[in-house]
Amino acid sequence: MEKFQKTAIVVGGSSGIGCAVCTRLSERGWNVVNISRTPCKSSSVKNITADVAAGSTLSDVITKVGEKYGIDVLVYCAGFSMAAPIEYAKESDYRYLFDVNFFGALKAVQATIPFMKARGGRMVLVGSIGGDLPIIFDSFYSASKAALEMLAREAYSELRPYGIKVTAFLPGGTATGFTFKRKVYSDDENKAYAQSVNRAVVALAEMEQGGMSPAAVAEDIYKLILADKPPVVKASGFKNSAYRIMSHVMPEKVTLYINDRVYRQ
Repeated sequence: MEKFQKTAIVVGGSSGIGCAVCTRLSERGWNVVNISRTPCKSSSVKNITADVAAGSTLSDVITKVGEKYGIDVLVYCAGFSMAAPIEYAKESDYRYLFDVNFFGALKAVQATIPFMKARGGRMVLVGSIGGDLPIIFDSFYSASKAALEMLAREAYSELRPYGIKVTAFLPGGTATGFTFKRKVYSDDENKAYAQSVNRAVVALAEMEQGGMSPAAVAEDIYKLILADKPPVVKASGFKNSAYRIMSHVMPEKVTLYINDRVYRQ
């Protein structure tokens, strides 16, 4: 095994938050390995091409990285989003979404555990405030991020005896190209929901592009990695933290009403 001071695997580090995390870690002297379909442009990052939706391939790649370098940190950033009404959503689309957003993370965690058991480590699973408060007409994204948050909670309890610290990190709106990669169903596919879907897509895009910078979000993730006692669940930024607290304190119907107004302006 080649010796490096610290090795971090970032899954989904080709752009956006993941790329910013790769850059932040490499700037601090980490040995950074990005696993994604397209490479991270940072010259100091090692890139391995893999489709996170193909679980066995992702597991094999992580195992090879672990055998070569060891693994101190895993950051799972891969994500896919689709705007579509539940009634007309295609099975192939929502299954692919869950493969990327949830099952890929599960495979990454499973493949990483053996390399962290002996010496401990950090895992950060990038979820979303949308996992606590539903994103209207992006319901499968919200559902997958809620599942990811619960996976992190469970992994925290199971892996704590081995010195492995797990956190579900929840960004809110972030100004990245993810906004423009979202799969949006056509008006013909959305049928009677078309106008509502279009309004929700515009509201979500404005929220994202008016949100935090990926560099600021990456800095929050880096602080989590260094923290002696990282929280099990952490929202990014004051506004998102307050929004999340509101969702847990206020009556459910009131919270959903306010959330509904955000996407139906």
